[in-house]
Formats: sequence, structure tokens, C-alpha cells
Amino acid sequence: MDHTTDNLNEDFEKTLNPEPNDNVNFTNRIDLSELQEGVAQIRTEISKVIVGQKGMIDMLIASILANGHSLIEGVPGVAKTISAKLLAKSLAIDFSRIQFTPDLMPSDILGTSVFDMKTSEFEFKKGPIFSNMILIDEINRAPAKTQAALFEVMEERQVTIDGNQYKMDLPFIVLATQNPVEQEGTYRLPEAQLDRFLFKIDIDYPNLEEEIEIITREQGLKGSKKTDKITQHLDKSKIEAFQELVNQIIIEPNLIKYIADLIVNTRTNPFLYLGASPRASIAILKASKAFAAMQGRDFVTPEDIKRAAVPVLQHRVIVTPEREMEGITTKQIIAQIIDAVEIPR
Repeated sequence: MDHTTDNLNEDFEKTLNPEPNDNVNFTNRIDLSELQEGVAQIRTEISKVIVGQKGMIDMLIASILANGHSLIEGVPGVAKTISAKLLAKSLAIDFSRIQFTPDLMPSDILGTSVFDMKTSEFEFKKGPIFSNMILIDEINRAPAKTQAALFEVMEERQVTIDGNQYKMDLPFIVLATQNPVEQEGTYRLPEAQLDRFLFKIDIDYPNLEEEIEIITREQGLKGSKKTDKITQHLDKSKIEAFQELVNQIIIEPNLIKYIADLIVNTRTNPFLYLGASPRASIAILKASKAFAAMQGRDFVTPEDIKRAAVPVLQHRVIVTPEREMEGITTKQIIAQIIDAVEIPR
């Protein structure tokens, strides 16, 4: 392995998500106190069951505030599904879960028109996608035709069936899971589908202390359900109000250029076969605003953009075959790009 690969590994080890400075005092032009309180409540509820995984929880909350979808990837048993269910249970919104399988048809998700004998007319029966938060388990288990059924609904928050358009109730958030290890009987998500996810969230194994805490909590349950202690805090109107507040977060022109510089560098990087699209630029903008709001700031900093870069970009770019054979990952290349692009002052 050459020196370039060694440098990439070193870059990847650097901290991309620095801890926020809670000692900074400033006066907000936008009142974010209620939003911060709501975020703290959701964190508290989820932490009643989930041990660790603070980064994943924050990204899931950020995806809601940014009105975006998330793809959660991890080996079986690391709390992908339960985390999404807990997040939904802590919110006073409608929730549905769809288990993707190889025989699943688009109509099983979207719904279908049924002939009503009494009225002699076709009536549309809505499928499970008509909800506020949808958990799609093992999204790569369904064939391409079924995956493609999600294209319109994820991007435009509507479905078109038999020439009729049906709008989704807002908020509308899709959380999908997939297993990166087992590939038998799976269908790889196309780039166009991946591009519709705001974040790709990787979940690692817990460390020793967290593993002990997980076992201890399970022992303490004594047969009761993990979700019994979860209470609801935010309703639909609150979530929409928070999303509107996030849209109002201020970002300076030099930081907009910083985002553009990062994106353009993915398109010219010799290690990448496919760079990021303009949708990725918008995704970093929205995500960085959400991270700023979660920290109680009404303005975006370069650190917010850095924090958003990896989960926003890692599923949108493709490593060249030569570098992939050397074991270089998209995360490492993105880390190098972040280090190479000058931070605005």
C-alpha cells in the first residue's frame, strides 16, 4: 500500500465531529429554546432503552429537523430497528413498519385500487407508506421494481396511481435499514435511490462497558417490554414548527461556498469514480442547519458542515475500482477532502 493510502488512513482517524463548546455565550436572533428542549426530551426517551449510539440518535433527530430520510446500516443485533421504533414512539405521530422481502410488490407498499360493488367504482386503498414515519426493514431485500416505487414518494411526498396523485401527510420521514454483511438474496440499492437519503448512518458494535450495560438492563427488565417506559413529547404541529425554525437558521455566503468547494472536490478527486450531485450540496446545507439548531445556535459554523459531510456524502460517491481493491473507503476519501479544503475564517 502506497503513502497516499497511509495518509488517507491518518486523515480518517482525525476527529470530524468535535464536541460543541457549551461555554460560548451569544444572543440568538431565533428562539431555539423550545426546539432544544424537545431534542433533549427525545434523547432522554431513547436513552432509556438504547445504550450509547449517541451519534446515531443525533443524526436521526437531525434528519427529522431537516425533513430528510435516513438509511441505517449495521450488522444484525445492533439496535437499528428498535432505535427507529423508539424514535417514532417518542413522537406523537403515525408510524408504520414495512418488512421488505423478495416477493414484495409495489402495490403492497403504495396501495391499490379496489372495485366497490356497491358504487360500481374503483376505490383507492392506501398502503402502509401513508404514514408520518415509515420504517423499512432490510430495504435491500426487495427487487428493483419495489425499490423504485419509493422514488416519487421519498422525493416529492406524493404517489401517483392510476393517474391520480395522493399527497402524504406531513411530516413524512422514511427510515430504512440494511445489513452490510449478508448479501445473499439482496438487491443493491441504485445510486438514484441512495441519493434520496439525507444520511447514511453506520452503526458499530458497542464497547465493553456498553455491552455490560446492555446485558444488565436486559436482566433488569424481568419480562417487561423495553418500550413500556417511552412517553410521547412532540406532535405533528411541533415537528413542522421546528422544521420551519431550522429553515431559518442563518448561513453566511462564505460557508455556502465552503459547501460548494467540498462538493466540487468530490467530482475532481482522482480516487472517486462518481462525485456528489447538487442534491448533496442541499443535503449538507439542511443537515448543518439542523446540527446548529440542536446546539442552540441560529447560525451555521464550519464544524456543523464537517459533521454533516460524511453521513451526507458517503453513500453518494463511489470509489474507483483500483482504490477500492486497496481497501480505501469513501469515508477516508471524504475525510481527506475535508482536510484539504480551506476552512473559511
